[in-house]
Formats: sequence, C-alpha cells, structure tokens
Amino acid sequence: MGFHTAGFEIIGAVEIDPDAARTHAINFCKDEDENVIEEHAKARDIVSLEPDQLIRDLGYGQNIENVVDIIVGGPPCQAFTRVGRAKLREVAAHPEAYLSDPRSNLYLRYIEYVRKLKPLAILIENVPDILNFGGTNVAEGICEVLDEMGYDCRYTLLNTVYFGVPQMRERMFLIAYLKEFEVEIEFPSPTHWIDLPQGYKNSRQVALKTIRTNLLFEENSKYYTAIKEPNKSLKPAVTATEALEDLPEIKEHLVGEGLKRGARRFTETIDYPVDKSVTEYAIVMRNWKGFENSQGIRDHVIRSLPRDYKIFAKMLPGDQYPQAFAAANKLFLEKIASLSKEGIVVDKNSDDYEKLKATFVPPYDPNKFPNKWRKMETDMPARTLMAHLGKDSYSHIHYNSDQARTISVREAARLQSFPDGFIFSGTMNPAFKQIGNSVPPLMSKAIAEKMFETLTSKISVKKVSRKKINAV
Repeated sequence: MGFHTAGFEIIGAVEIDPDAARTHAINFCKDEDENVIEEHAKARDIVSLEPDQLIRDLGYGQNIENVVDIIVGGPPCQAFTRVGRAKLREVAAHPEAYLSDPRSNLYLRYIEYVRKLKPLAILIENVPDILNFGGTNVAEGICEVLDEMGYDCRYTLLNTVYFGVPQMRERMFLIAYLKEFEVEIEFPSPTHWIDLPQGYKNSRQVALKTIRTNLLFEENSKYYTAIKEPNKSLKPAVTATEALEDLPEIKEHLVGEGLKRGARRFTETIDYPVDKSVTEYAIVMRNWKGFENSQGIRDHVIRSLPRDYKIFAKMLPGDQYPQAFAAANKLFLEKIASLSKEGIVVDKNSDDYEKLKATFVPPYDPNKFPNKWRKMETDMPARTLMAHLGKDSYSHIHYNSDQARTISVREAARLQSFPDGFIFSGTMNPAFKQIGNSVPPLMSKAIAEKMFETLTSKISVKKVSRKKINAV
C-alpha cells in the first residue's frame, strides 16, 4: 500500500495466505478484468513457486530479467520473535529448538528471487529479533550475501510511531541498491515524537546487542548509524483517540441478547457519525488517494465476549491482565454477596460456585499472563498490533469504558494506518490476522518515497531502460 501510494506500480505478489492474496488482488487490481483479478488472487507458496513461473503466470513473458525493479517483502517473522521461540521450545522441549524452525530459512527463498529477477533495489522488513537470532545477526548475513550479488545494503530499526502511525511498533528494515548506482543509502527522517515506554526501549537494546558487539570488531558492519533521532520539536505522536474517535460507537453488544457468536462478515455499511470532530489523521484515512471513503465503513465489527464486558468497563486505561483479573474477582464476590442478601448461599466447595465463578472470572493465571489483556490509553498511541488479533483482541481493549469492548476490524486497520477505503478479504478473524501481519502503510510510504527519489534520480543518470518502476 505504501509503495503503491509513493508511485511504484505493483505488478504482483507471492502470498501463501488465501485471504491476504485476495486482499492484494481486490485492492491493487480493482480496475482489471475478472480473469486478471483471479490470477492475482491465487495463493502462492514461495517455497515451491519459482520466479520464472511467477512472471509467466502474471503475463510478463519468458524473459524474467528487467521486469521487476524492486522486490519488497518480509520473510515470516515467527522464528525470529521471542514468542515464537518460546513456543518452539515448549513443543520440542529443547532450549534452542527455534534454531531448527524451517520458517527461519525462508529469507533464502527471498534471496533466490533477487538472484533470478535481478531487481534494481530491495526492501526487507522483519521483527527486531532478526538482529539477534540465537546470538546471530541474520540481517548482517543477508547483507553479506547481497553484497556478493552486487548490491549495497544497509539496515536499521524504525518505530512506526515516529512516522505518523498511531501505534508503537519497532521493526527492522533493510534497503539495498545495485552497486552500479553508487548511492548513499538513506532512511526516512522521523516526523513525530514520543518518549517510548521502557519496555520498547529494553526490547530495542536486546535486539541491538549483536550490533554493539560487532561494531567493536567489524568496521564494515551494514548497520545504518546515521539515522535521525526523533525529538520534541516534531509533531506529537498520533494518539489512539485521534485515530479512532470519529468512528461510530459500538454498544449493541451491551443490550438485549447482545452479539451472537460466529464469523463476522462485512455486509453492513455503517455511516460516519455527523456529530463527531474529524482529526487530521482521520481526514487522511478517509481521503487517501485511490482509497477514498465518504459513505461509511463495512468492517466495524467486534467479537462477542459477554463474560468480559463488565470487566472492560471496570478497567482503567493502561490496565493489563492482573488488574482485569482483580476486577473480575471483585465483580464475582459482589455477585455472591448480592445472592446472599437474597437468601441464596453458594457453597465455596460446590460445583455451582465454580460454575458461577467461570461466568465472571477468566481462567488464566495473572502471574503467567500479565500482558494478555491491555486497555488502550486515550492520550497515547496503541501498543503493537500482532497477528494474534486473528484469535483474540484482548491486547487492544477500547479506551472508552462506555463501549466496554475490544477493538473492531476497522479500528485495528486505523491503528495500522490502512485507509478506510482499503478492503480486507474474508471474515473478521482473517482480517485481524492480515492487519497484525502487515507493515503499516504510512511507515511503508515513508520508506518508499525515499527509495523512489533515489531510484528515479539514478535511473536517469545511469540511463537504465525502465519506463516505470515495478514492484513485487
């Protein structure tokens, strides 16, 4: 989305998730005929699909060189995250089981696409832990391979909140250009500022541990040290309230029989409220060129969580699972007291006691899952959205206690900086997963604009025969 907006022509995608593949097709091939849309909507596995076959499937002929100018991608990050590692350790009962996760080798397939397609430039995105994968800096290794293939590389860590995204999300970005361009690789400069919470600072330091060690011994490290640091002279970071306040309130789950369980489909258009102010950020989301939306939103849907609505209402902004668990227990004890006043005594050792408790109190140990729930703050950007949103949304409970709910699909999209006219294929859970897995478009756009500027100037100077800059 960001590269499309910056002026690149998106000519195709390799995406194994069927819903994400169709999302690509319906947004970036929407003016094509049905056959073209269906070809782009096919799920493709990069492990089994060769680059020449992809180019032929997309209708670009047999000669695969000079078709793709830039390859943009993020090899699956699960193996590089501490969450992913812990899960693998649990399964394999071995402290370094994550090192054998085949997903950690998919970046090699990405490099094979570079080798065959010979693009002018490359962008790779991944989680910060790719810099410290079992003590190994995978990004540095990728740069070494690309250097041998004729590319100059640099990588760094960027937090999306510094680029106008209402979400604190730290990611590694690697940029490479053909050496013949002789370019000085640059990353975009921050436009917004916030003093990040300590947890984000700590995670950054862990990821950079190998960088600090390597810089002592390796003068040729590809880590980009000239990054401009954000400061208080910049705009303040966009808050969750600025991102979401103009969207319709959702309270239907609190009345009558509430919401039914099951898949949520995007079949109903909900008008924008006329009595709410529209922030600068919301104006951008409603009027993104090519994805304008003035009518209303179709994916403003939430999960049915009837046990938890009262808990959400009691939580304060910034509260996490221990506070939620305490609030649930208090509500349960208040219910017991209320029944006692009515002459109904529920024995603590009875099945009825446990059944009643289960209707109030979540079953998770607050000491083991302190971060499982979180209520967003009104005056802060959201915390990092994960693909786990596809399973539950407790990590992002709406800041408005009167609504007492988790965020909707459209609210997640807003926090990720997807414009309101961007359409997600599938039902609620697949849409949440796509959003959590994605790179926020405003972040991607900032990088893409910098790369577009570099490429267009160098293509002209080097007289490279490219009419458009094609991205895949």
